[in-house]
Amino acid sequence: MYFAALLTLTEDGWVASDTELDDVETLADLTDLAREASPDADTVLVFIEQEDAWFGIVRVEGEDDPRIFVSDGAAAARSSYGEILTRELLGDDPADETADLDALDLDGTEDGEPDDTEEETEAVAETVPAAPVGDRLILDDLGMPEKELLALDTDALTEIADALGASEMLEAVR
Repeated sequence: MYFAALLTLTEDGWVASDTELDDVETLADLTDLAREASPDADTVLVFIEQEDAWFGIVRVEGEDDPRIFVSDGAAAARSSYGEILTRELLGDDPADETADLDALDLDGTEDGEPDDTEEETEAVAETVPAAPVGDRLILDDLGMPEKELLALDTDALTEIADALGASEMLEAVR
């Protein structure tokens, strides 16, 4: 089970909104979703969490390239949305940006079910580290230094929202 939310930093503070990832097939789709949430090119954080297995943050600011952090690369790579992020981070993004979720060979892990193929799990674990991957300073200027981000375990998104001063906003969309 996934939880996804957008936090937008506006002149008036943080604004949170629940988001559906049903139409997200690529990092570009996720980035577009964030940019649509903030036509004024404000800072937008996309939070994705899969039931205590991993969490990811995508930070979008204007037309800059998105910044990405994933708490556990190997766990994320075994899920549909996490695979989108880890492929981008590890430079394993297919040349065809238009590939859709049907082409990702989804096997139910996007719903949090265990992977049935042991060989596939081992192959993923060998290529993607079972450790944080991406931009560890993604929230540094917003009040959460690298050391605190790396120390997060369960209920990470709530702790991040607390550090950013947006916990009430995030809880409102949960």
